[in-house]
Formats: sequence, structure tokens, C-alpha cells
Amino acid sequence: MTRRLLRGVRPYGAAPMDVLIEDGIITSITPAVTPGSLVLLPGFVDLHTHLREPGGEEGETILTGTRAAAAGGYTAVVAMANTDPVVDTPALVRRILAARAHADVHPVSAITHGLAGGSLVDMEAMAEAGARVFSDDGRCLSDPVLMRTALRRAGGHGLLVAQHAQDPVLAGGDTRALDRTGVVLDVQEWPALAEAVIVARDVLLAADTDARLHVCHVSTRASVEVLRWARSRGLPVTAEVTPHHLALTEADAAGRDPRFKMNPPLRSRDDVLALREALAEGIIDVVATDHAPHPADRKALPWPQAPFGVIGLETALPVVAEAMEGLWPARDGSSWENLARVMSTEPARLAGIGDRHGRPIAVGEPAHLCLVDPDAHGPVDLYGRSANTPFAGRGFGVRVVATLRAGEPTHDPGGSLD
Repeated sequence: MTRRLLRGVRPYGAAPMDVLIEDGIITSITPAVTPGSLVLLPGFVDLHTHLREPGGEEGETILTGTRAAAAGGYTAVVAMANTDPVVDTPALVRRILAARAHADVHPVSAITHGLAGGSLVDMEAMAEAGARVFSDDGRCLSDPVLMRTALRRAGGHGLLVAQHAQDPVLAGGDTRALDRTGVVLDVQEWPALAEAVIVARDVLLAADTDARLHVCHVSTRASVEVLRWARSRGLPVTAEVTPHHLALTEADAAGRDPRFKMNPPLRSRDDVLALREALAEGIIDVVATDHAPHPADRKALPWPQAPFGVIGLETALPVVAEAMEGLWPARDGSSWENLARVMSTEPARLAGIGDRHGRPIAVGEPAHLCLVDPDAHGPVDLYGRSANTPFAGRGFGVRVVATLRAGEPTHDPGGSLD
């Protein structure tokens, strides 16, 4: 039997406790003999990451990406399908599930073969192999008939369809728009409407099919209002927001530093305030990083040529804690309880792994946990293969100091678990 005692930790920031873990299970929680200051939270679950393997290992691998995840307090991550080759076969789902990692990795299946938006994958076979979430993320599934069919097929098996909501014509990324206007829009010029019209369309499709729809990386007030409408009618629609869209505005990208180039782009201050309010209210359900690593030489290219995306696994908690400070409703518990809800409990439920991850800190539950220093100072260290973050060198007042998966340390550089 393996045993580990966490001394004087504060579950959800409450009174200090001694927490005993045996064979990966919490077996005892008793008042601490010696109080400590570290906050104990359930291990986080990221519903939206890009681990780049297979095909993009120069930017990240499953092993390095989950090392970064563990450093950020994550014990499970959901890996998007836009790899090379695309995750559109059961064999590739099984390969990713079997890969060595510092956190549990749950592969997303593409909705369409090759992410091409043409023909649907065999969703039943992909689900049998282990996929629970389906997405063409990186591209919008813009064909409404195909999207409706995907929702109907997924709904019959309790699967989740996640949409990258961005009308390609309105965003200027479609050749038809270029032919009509002769204008190529810079990413920061992409209209907020390009997101909201797809959210609105897909909400209606979800209502029509009674299937679960999840909206990826919401970034605009208009989308929030559509989601509010859906919530008021009890529709099976959920949504996520990234830490960077909670913390940064379009003004941060004014200098065209590629570290601030992402998709969807940074939005107005008004949009950011709407996102924070929606997360606090529960209109937006979860925080997801959209962790998108790139090699340094590619991200250092001039703005027009630099790839989209920023990393986010290591910095997620401090960024979100800072952005949401003072905004959580008191009726919903402490700020730590709310952070656990949007970064652990709810994403685990949506990913279909709520029986193993996102569990409460209680006797009999799996010991997927992280320890947080609520009084940390200084920048966050990076552990992945890439470093393309807009938060490089920025000081934060909160930091993950240790992570345990099934009671075993996956991150503990300072010996907090000794």
C-alpha cells in the first residue's frame, strides 16, 4: 500500500486539514495538527488543448504538453484533433490514449474526415475507441446541414459536439469574401459578428435536435447574449472561455506582437467584461486554455505570417484568479470553490470523465489534486516545449506548487509534498 499525508492543507481555502491518501484514494480528512497555508483543490481538467502529437512534435508532444499541464495543476486534458494525421480513425484515438503522459489525455475526434468539412467520421466507431468529444476545432463546421446531422448522431449516443464558432465568410478567411471585396482582413479586424452568427445558428440546431452543443473559446458579448437566451430556455448548450480572453483586450495586440496573435482574436474591453460576468453567472460553464504551442522561430515571424495561438496550461490558474477576483457571487461559495467548479468539476463532466476527475475533496474520492500557494509572487515557470505566451515574465500572486494524479506526484519542484 502506498500512503501519503498532506499536512495542514486547506481544502478549497477553508480550515487546515491533514489529508491521508492510500493507494490513490483519499481515506481520511482530519483537523490539522500543524496548520499550513497551501490551498488544496481538485486537479484541473482542460477541455481544450493542442498537444501537437502526431505531426507537430517540434512545438509540443503529449509528454511535454502534459508536463506543462501538471505544472498548471491539471490531472486530465482533452486533446484536439487537428494533428497530422487528423484524429479521425479509431486507431489514432487508441494510440493517444495509450501514450505516456503526466496527465490523463482524452483525445477529441474530428467531426469530419481530415477536418475538411465534407463527410462525417464514423462517430459510433470513434466513441467505441474512447472519444467522447467531437470537434473540427481550428476550423468552423460552417455547413448547417452537416452540423445538424452531426448533432443528431452525437445526441443519440450522449456525445458532445464542440464548435469553433467563426463564420469563414464574415471573418474574411473565405475566398468568396475575397472575390467580392478584394480585401483580406487582419485577424484583429475579424468582426465579432462572425462568431455570434454561428453560435446563434448552432444553438437553434441544438434545440432542433435536442443534442449537446459546446461552444469553444467564446470571445464576444454578442455570443454571451445568445448563450444567455439558450440558458433561459433550458437548451443543452454549454460554453468555454480562455484565460487570455478573460485577461487581455485588443489594445494588448495593438503593437502586433505575435505573442498576442490568437484565434479568436482579442476583443474589446466591453467584450472582456461580458465574458467575466458570464463566467461568474454560469452562462459560460468552464475555463479552457486552448493551449496552442508553436516553435519559437515560427512564432517570431512578422505578425501576418506568425501562426495563431498561445500556450496556457502553466498560467491558467493565476490568470483566471486575477481576472475574476471579486466577481464570484458569494452564494456560490468561495473564490476557490468557484475556480474548482469552472476548472475541474464542470469540464470533467462535459468531457465524460466526471466519474474519475473533477471529484470533490472527500473521503473515498480519487486523489487527483493540486496544491496552490495563495501568496506567491513572481512569474510562472514554463515546462512545455514552447514558450509562446503573452504572460511571459508577468508576476502573479497565485501559483500551483504541486500536483498529484491518483496520489502520485506529477509536479512538485519545490518539495511541497515532502
